[in-house]
Amino acid sequence: MTTKELLYVEDALGHEKYFKTKCQEVANQLQDTELKNCVMQMQKKHEQLFQSFYNLL
Repeated sequence: MTTKELLYVEDALGHEKYFKTKCQEVANQLQDTELKNCVMQMQKKHEQLFQSFYNLL
């Protein structure tokens, strides 16, 4: 993997970690069950994407 590709993966990891954290924060503040479940699904998706990028390393 080239240096540029590694930098892209590192950047992508940071973005996915940020999105996962934000989804978790928002889900904890929501009271509407349906909306909370939707945000929690988004959190899981970002966790999966994080793991996919991490596994490239």
